Amino acid sequence: MKAIAIREFGAPAVLVPAERPQPVPGAGEALIRVSASGINRPDVLQRKGHYAPPPGASDLPGLEVAGVIASGDAAALAEAGLAVGDRVCALVAGGGYAEYCVAPVAQCLPVPKGFSDVEAASLPETFFTVWSNVFDRGRLQPGETLLVQGGTSGIGVTAIQLAKAAGAIVIATCGNADKCSACLKLGADHVINYRDQDFVQEVQRITGGKGVDVVLDMVAGDYVRREVECLAEDGRIVIIAVQGGIQSGFDAGLVLRKRLTITGSTLRPRSVAFKGAIARALKARVWPWLETGRVRPVIHSVLPALTAEGSLPSGAARGHALMESGEHVGKIVLDWSKA
Repeated sequence: MKAIAIREFGAPAVLVPAERPQPVPGAGEALIRVSASGINRPDVLQRKGHYAPPPGASDLPGLEVAGVIASGDAAALAEAGLAVGDRVCALVAGGGYAEYCVAPVAQCLPVPKGFSDVEAASLPETFFTVWSNVFDRGRLQPGETLLVQGGTSGIGVTAIQLAKAAGAIVIATCGNADKCSACLKLGADHVINYRDQDFVQEVQRITGGKGVDVVLDMVAGDYVRREVECLAEDGRIVIIAVQGGIQSGFDAGLVLRKRLTITGSTLRPRSVAFKGAIARALKARVWPWLETGRVRPVIHSVLPALTAEGSLPSGAARGHALMESGEHVGKIVLDWSKA
């Protein structure tokens, strides 16, 4: 099969075309003929040598795919209500940048009704991540206020929509006026341009001094100190990335007095059982929102996985460069249909 491999750690140009054996599904697994693959921040980190695949996972990048089930564990498929030939999207621990990918059946979800494979491929990584962190770890409740740091990222556009669908109030931070406008269109109640405004002061103004109940933080570093200052009593910070650094100094006294919770997680190394539970929750709660249009995929770019000649991974390299530029709003997806 054709695939995109990491030749060596470095810039986007290290993503190169490769020929790999077609993977073979094992117990509890399905082989997916891939139509589309999502690009995510962890792929960029892996390409740079900062995020190794978990033991046993493919060394190929790619954490989400959509396509058709080509083969698999018949019993596991039947138990999940799936069959060979079904269109699915799946969260995987690696190997998504390829024409075929093995996925645990528990992490496969049917393509939402009316969705293309490209749209479906944009869902798993961000939807699993947001559900696990905002709703499970962050315990966001209807009527509470969520602060989303980086509202136009793939995670951000998902968090805004899911939180609004669940009945929460959403404040999003962005880096320019156009991105702020995009967040408002997605349903955010308030936006903060962090280049021009101090988000702590703005949160206090917007909430009348109460603060927010949950913060979804992809920055860490010094942001944690400032987020502690803008949390309401019994507030929760959930850290899912450390783009601003791993060292965070904050006022522990505020944590005590306001009974705050600071937590975080990484999803990729978690067990199939853990991710399967998230998949079941998404199918029950979120898939109806997608199929009725209450929540929708936000796709910035669809790029060919390979050039017509198959000589250069132009789409993958361009997609990684675009993600690192921060100019995108929503997801970047690779199209394998012409590979």
